[in-house]
Amino acid sequence: MHSLVVLPPLHRLVMTYITVRYLHQVCAALSGGLFLLRGRWMLVNSPMQQQRWVRIVPHIIDTLLLGCGVTLAVWSQLNPLEHRWLAVKLIALLCYIVLGSIALKRGKTRSIRLLAFIAAVLVFAGIIVVAVTKI
Repeated sequence: MHSLVVLPPLHRLVMTYITVRYLHQVCAALSGGLFLLRGRWMLVNSPMQQQRWVRIVPHIIDTLLLGCGVTLAVWSQLNPLEHRWLAVKLIALLCYIVLGSIALKRGKTRSIRLLAFIAAVLVFAGIIVVAVTKI
């Protein structure tokens, strides 16, 4: 007979935090990877851009990513007004969203979409650097 291991509350909390942080990191990698793929499809004018899953899955991943990020910040009691790196990350996130929208949908010409795509990738990389280094 197997016995169920019951962790003390602190251990459960730590495991939950680590799980949410890992999910946040996985969602960030998936979000970035899908953005690169969608950007490539945009550049070659692929019909894959119109697939139903391509219009749905990135929103699900990005919602999970944001939800995990907010959860981690609340649990860690991180206030963007007190932690400059978090404020920078949030401002960069807004820039990434706007640039990504221009790159994948709203850019009027291919060259505008390409420039917005490159800028969005650079901003995304910056977000990762800030997240890892906390500077």
